[in-house]
Amino acid sequence: MLDPVAYWTKMKGQNIPCNTSSTENSSILPEVQEVMDNRFTRKEQSNASCARPNCSDGLLQLERGHCFHKNGSFSEAVQCECRDDPHTTTGNEKAHPVINGNSHEIEPLELGETARALERICAMINSHPCKRPTGKVLSIIKMSPRREAVIGFLTYKPQFPNVECHGKHFTGQSSKRNEKARTHIDCMYLIPTDPKFPRMVVSVRSLPDSVKERLKNCDQTVEKELIAARVDEWSDENLLPEAHIIHVLGKGGEIETQIGAILFENAINAADFSPESMACIPDASWKVPMKELETREDLRNVLTFTIDPSSAIDLDDALSVETISDGRIRVGVHIADVSYFVRPDTALDTEAQIRSTSVYILQHRLPMLPPELSGVSSLSPGLDRLAFSIIWDIDRHGNIIDRWIGQSVISSCCKLSYELVEDVINANFDQSSPPGSSCPQLHGRFEWKDVVDALRGLHMISKTLKEMRFKDGALWLNNTKLVFMFDECGTPYDSYRDERKRESYSLVEEFMLLANRSAAEIISRAFPDCALLRRHPEPNLRKLKEFEAFCSRHGFKLDTSSSGQLHLSLSRIREKLKDDPVLFDILVSYASKPMQSATYFCTGDLRGKEDDWAHYALSMPFYTHFTSPLRRYPDIIVHRTLYAALDAEELYVKQNKDFLRANKGEAANCDATGRFFTGLHFNKDAADSKEGREALSAAALKFRVPGSEVLGEVAAHCNERKLASRHAEEAGEKLYLWALLKKKEILVCEARVLGLGPRFMSIYIHKLAIERRIYYDEVEGLAVEWLETTNTLVVDVVRNKPFQKKGKPQNYQTIEDVAMVLNPSDSISSEKGKELLVTETEPAVFPLVLRHLLAVPVALHAIGGDDGPLDIGARLYMSSYFK
Repeated sequence: MLDPVAYWTKMKGQNIPCNTSSTENSSILPEVQEVMDNRFTRKEQSNASCARPNCSDGLLQLERGHCFHKNGSFSEAVQCECRDDPHTTTGNEKAHPVINGNSHEIEPLELGETARALERICAMINSHPCKRPTGKVLSIIKMSPRREAVIGFLTYKPQFPNVECHGKHFTGQSSKRNEKARTHIDCMYLIPTDPKFPRMVVSVRSLPDSVKERLKNCDQTVEKELIAARVDEWSDENLLPEAHIIHVLGKGGEIETQIGAILFENAINAADFSPESMACIPDASWKVPMKELETREDLRNVLTFTIDPSSAIDLDDALSVETISDGRIRVGVHIADVSYFVRPDTALDTEAQIRSTSVYILQHRLPMLPPELSGVSSLSPGLDRLAFSIIWDIDRHGNIIDRWIGQSVISSCCKLSYELVEDVINANFDQSSPPGSSCPQLHGRFEWKDVVDALRGLHMISKTLKEMRFKDGALWLNNTKLVFMFDECGTPYDSYRDERKRESYSLVEEFMLLANRSAAEIISRAFPDCALLRRHPEPNLRKLKEFEAFCSRHGFKLDTSSSGQLHLSLSRIREKLKDDPVLFDILVSYASKPMQSATYFCTGDLRGKEDDWAHYALSMPFYTHFTSPLRRYPDIIVHRTLYAALDAEELYVKQNKDFLRANKGEAANCDATGRFFTGLHFNKDAADSKEGREALSAAALKFRVPGSEVLGEVAAHCNERKLASRHAEEAGEKLYLWALLKKKEILVCEARVLGLGPRFMSIYIHKLAIERRIYYDEVEGLAVEWLETTNTLVVDVVRNKPFQKKGKPQNYQTIEDVAMVLNPSDSISSEKGKELLVTETEPAVFPLVLRHLLAVPVALHAIGGDDGPLDIGARLYMSSYFK
């Protein structure tokens, strides 16, 4: 419920969201980057009703001390919630009908009531631009799953001195009995590592026996243990919520303890696979059955190879090349036929669906499927393997002349690394003489020269395909990744930004994108009500306009009318900023913020809204995931749906064999091979015919293709697990960066000012590709002057005037909290007396004058971990004789 305007808080200035890490927006980057992330990062370490007819800135002034809505204004947030709530409608939507309990007649809702309420709220907000709306929570409609996964530290100290524990009731009344109660503790307090959670009360009676024993022995190290807990209750009469301890994870300062916390917080299953699941996997001596050799396309004599990171284990995709007449080349993408082993409704299928995706945290790999399955399904060189293949005939201009899709048996001749393929593309050695030990072992009848010729041919075609894709409006935001270097104990000792642009990556990704698009085209046409696709909505319009305005203020012309125009604009800006790559990196980071997440969806849920199927970044009308079935459950669903389309096609051809023979395939509007549903030209008449509908319905039943309702639930679960996986990977990167800084103690580097205000600044550290904040209000010994008219900040040390405390005592900071100040006359040493890392970054001097985008030296350090939430702190790196 919205409070009266008199209760609204005063708002001073504006604010912008500030990432804690460049990886925060990793999931909203274009799909092409995701394709390569899945290959490079990851590899290195149903229902009968599914018949086709009826398938079951910007850089703005930072505000003073008020929180901000993550996605924009209050009115926009209200509209967002209304759109998400199925029981709420806006003026632009149709209301759902309701049933009159007396007459059983349908009556429409009051269409304009919600719209008028929103108009009144918006008018109130617009009339009071200097105030932030506040409100009261009336009821909890749905419990958050985050209640089940709270991570934190136990402590004896309450947040407020007057909080008292009486059994199960925690009130705000002060009592002198608190001091006496320390000898007999009834409750402790849980401090969550997530600042969005309040402190919680934990009854000592509910603690594990091991913790109780340590408390009896007055073991103070209990407060340094990381705890996994669940929120039990938060009643109206209690000031704090009650929590229950589930696990004691271990010492907070240890990496493995923090990894366990990340997995628990994101509900990621790290347990071994069940015996029932393992029983579904054949032993390591498995060979391709003779039946499969007889029924599948035999491609073992075609030049085929894999391209992966040198340390890859899961080889789930391969490329093949054949030169045919008339200047055409036949290119194949072959994907490990994982669905052959993961049969529907088995224990292995159920467990894979629950896990949904493999999770890759640095130094940790949590597979969706057992590693033993990879041993029999990976496309290892020199072995016959089952594959799902898509093969295209492509001319020299990149035009696709023909397409075939089906089950196959392949045999890869070699496993290639990206580095080796890059050398081949760049002609760094004679193709007749392999580069010594880096040359892979060849299997079969092919020679090294054949492989080199094939790679260079694929490279030329991939460049053409890429050019065509960007001409069609694709967008590419190249966010640089931070790469860690580990010692033999798995501890990070250094890091670097991976800014290499390898043609070998582009070669592979173009054909993977083409395969995913081809699969999406086939299943969405054959089963328009129950195809699992992946969509990428258009960017958030408000954020996109803010980014456009920011670029305009700094002299950069930006066209955001489409993904293609945005890409062209950024390409021109990149050329303009070729002497300032750091600023361009900042622009790319801001360009990614308006982007929304790509999600899986069931086509039946958006039937009649085909425009919403599109993928914005790729500029494709439909797209799906087909190429990574070992690591993503949606790919397995797509494989089964493709199998159903192939089976229906075969059945339809058999039923109409005489007719087709008489008309030689021409009357049926299909190619000579009868590819009605999987060829380049989909035969809608055949699919809509009685025979076509029956064939598609029977095939969907045979291959357990989920109906619309079930598939929608599967898509939602996969989206939720993919988001959890992304959060875990980001948390893992932050953890190892924290561990690196803890080992280094102090890291001095240069940063750029992104935002300024009277209380804090936001900065971008290019070396680590992260953003931080430095707060400088209420600092003893520091004078801060904010010049709002010129957006300039002046920071200086207080030389004569005593420090005047204005705020609350807990808000006071010392100058050491904000700046690492060195005396030029002293040797450069850390505050602990240890020598600083050698750095070329010179300290700044007082008075320090800052404006947007200026460079400023900073000192980074690790915070917390041992007895509190871990974080990465940033301070100004200064030099002054007044220290």
